[in-house]
Amino acid sequence: MSIKHILLVCSAAVLLPTAGVAQNPSDEEAVGETVEAFHLALSSGDGSTALDQLGTEVRIFESGHAETREEYASGHLRGDMAFAAAVERTTTWSQVEVVGDVAVYLSQYETKGTFRDREIDSRGTETMVLVRSADGWKIRHIHWSSR
Repeated sequence: MSIKHILLVCSAAVLLPTAGVAQNPSDEEAVGETVEAFHLALSSGDGSTALDQLGTEVRIFESGHAETREEYASGHLRGDMAFAAAVERTTTWSQVEVVGDVAVYLSQYETKGTFRDREIDSRGTETMVLVRSADGWKIRHIHWSSR
């Protein structure tokens, strides 16, 4: 599936009303479980499990940068795990939309705690695009934004 196709499907999933769209609740639950497993792995310092939730062609957008799976694994992942272990992240709102083999997970969250002797009290948004694979739902795209 091309990026163009994924973006088209995701745009439709987010922008179109959901009335009349058949959705399988178990798909929504499975998507949520994949996202939860990713965040739990980060907070527990389990880089292998976090990477298992990512598709091979994932792109991670944060702070104006885009990373491949390999770039994330060799750099940013360690910092994300250290940060997630030090602070408490609370999801304040989330939504899952599934259209065929593509899902969009949207959330807002709060992060509080102390990291590297600095008090953290921030708000953020997260968008994840997931694609169904033979191994279940895999994260194909992540976009984080915080303030």
